[in-house]
Amino acid sequence: MPAEVRAEIVASVWKVCVEVGEAVQPGDVLAILESMKMEIPVHAETAGTVRTLSVGEGESVSEGQLLFVLG
Repeated sequence: MPAEVRAEIVASVWKVCVEVGEAVQPGDVLAILESMKMEIPVHAETAGTVRTLSVGEGESVSEGQLLFVLG
């Protein structure tokens, strides 16, 4: 079952650390967000493969916005 990874805060995408098709494990860093000069890592909560990448580096994201789908 696919797992959605969403932004927990309003931020900018500083770095995307994975590509579509890449296998990830729980705890792997998928991306790093930047908000108020703080870097906030986005971790995988489940094992799977990155199916969808919905954002790019430099983009602004809203709280709750879809970032990745893992399957």
